Amino acid sequence: MKNIIITGTSRGIGFELALQFADAGHQVLAVSRKINQQLLLHKNISCLSVDLSNEEELQQVSDFLSTTWKNIDAIVHNAGSLLLRPFSETTQHDFENIYKVNVFGVANLTRICLPYLQKGSHVVTISSMGGVQGSLKFAGLAAYSSSKGAVITLSELLAEEYKEQGISFNVLALGSVQTEMLQEAFPGYQAPLSASEMANYIYDFTLTGNKYFNGKVLPVSSTNP
Repeated sequence: MKNIIITGTSRGIGFELALQFADAGHQVLAVSRKINQQLLLHKNISCLSVDLSNEEELQQVSDFLSTTWKNIDAIVHNAGSLLLRPFSETTQHDFENIYKVNVFGVANLTRICLPYLQKGSHVVTISSMGGVQGSLKFAGLAAYSSSKGAVITLSELLAEEYKEQGISFNVLALGSVQTEMLQEAFPGYQAPLSASEMANYIYDFTLTGNKYFNGKVLPVSSTNP
């Protein structure tokens, strides 16, 4: 059984993913601003209330690792912040808030976890088709989609930097998934996949994808969004 860190677990894909790993017997550290009570009651899940945009709050993760786990088998950087706003109305403060979660949160958490990652560990970053070159871009998502492009490059760089240690870094660029975040941003839009269906794919990829990929970006989308 493996030790898995998952961010953004209060709802949606992260919630479903945490349950899948825990139900299969893996130990899960669920990191999210809001703690889901269902996860809190699961014997294989430890929950931490952490705002990823606040570097100081990540000390909770460091404290947990130093006292509880000796190693980390996988990290799924699933947490994300989305802003739908015309570019002309998107301020620097807006960009900073999105990047603090979607980019700096990924970088800071990964840095904290590095001493516990080992040969065979797999770091999976959830990006978006909006961050992939050549994909259809949607108006109003300048901060969000550009941040998702940034973590793609970050993952590629880390894969190269830590390949000698046998730590794999890969990115899944998701298309639209029927989550609460999608519904809040695009009311009435119906995505082709549910959160649990996408979690199934991410679950398998997290456990086995590093056998076949390192430093790669895999589009996971049957549609343009």
